[in-house]
Amino acid sequence: MGGRPAFYRDQRAWRDLQRHLPERLRLTDETVPEESFWEWRGHRVHLDRYPKPDARAKVVLLHGIGTNGRQMTLVLGAPLAQKGYETIAIDNLGYGLTQVKAGSNPSYGDWVDLVVDFLLRERARDDRPIVLYGLGAGGMLAYHVAAKAPRGTVKGVVGMTFLDQRDQAVRDETAHDKITARVGLPLMSLLARTPLAGLKYPMSLASKMSALANDPAAMKVFMQDRASAANWVSVRFLDTYMNHAPAVEPENFDACPVLLTQPVVDRWTPLYLSTPFLSRIDKVPVETVMLDNAGHYPLEEPGLTQMQETVADFVAKHTG
Repeated sequence: MGGRPAFYRDQRAWRDLQRHLPERLRLTDETVPEESFWEWRGHRVHLDRYPKPDARAKVVLLHGIGTNGRQMTLVLGAPLAQKGYETIAIDNLGYGLTQVKAGSNPSYGDWVDLVVDFLLRERARDDRPIVLYGLGAGGMLAYHVAAKAPRGTVKGVVGMTFLDQRDQAVRDETAHDKITARVGLPLMSLLARTPLAGLKYPMSLASKMSALANDPAAMKVFMQDRASAANWVSVRFLDTYMNHAPAVEPENFDACPVLLTQPVVDRWTPLYLSTPFLSRIDKVPVETVMLDNAGHYPLEEPGLTQMQETVADFVAKHTG
């Protein structure tokens, strides 16, 4: 695991990052979530959880390709827990403090299956409704999960973006540069079909990671964290991430309502990149709320408060 600690209590990166958040959102030793592990197909999946047995709903938080579960806890998991909801932030395969099975080379499809299976596990424990929230690429992951999970598993999907990476225009703007989008990523697809599929590549060179946060000091923290923005992923993962087809295309999606919480000052994934995909969903309500002054990973007010209140209202409305 590249020297990563077993628990976030022993990791410095998230503590350094939260210094760039408003003071009300900074966790202490008394307010951190419970940390646990879930064994899934030989992997040891790290979970941040605020258990609230009396909460009427759960919110499962999904990071993207530049973040991890603890970073989700900071901006949304802890605030929603304070509002009375049970929240669980998952470190997906290769990210955060999840320990990937030795010798395995997970695909993006494994990310989807992991979350689907986790939701089924949660539903087996109790029947409280579940809403998904995804930041960055986690938004589309939330959609992919809701599209694949058994009907009724997910009561709502909220995303920071909904990027269909099969769309060349989306690739052109979210990749590191246009040469990467037009030449590098197709090359990855070819390599993924060879014994070189396990080669690791830095996400900071594959994507426009430099636009993850608008605070330069926070970006320094991100880019030194191998558990999030400084992570390296396999050629196979990149290929399957860029070419994943959902179980249900948007024209036929009717599983649950969808909400986009779009940061106004997002320099990586502006609103117009999510609009083409969302505009194809017409069988369920689709809403968009703009987060003022906020970047892709939102560190800024009033966008942070707007996001937390909007998500809490959405959960209340669709899980009542």
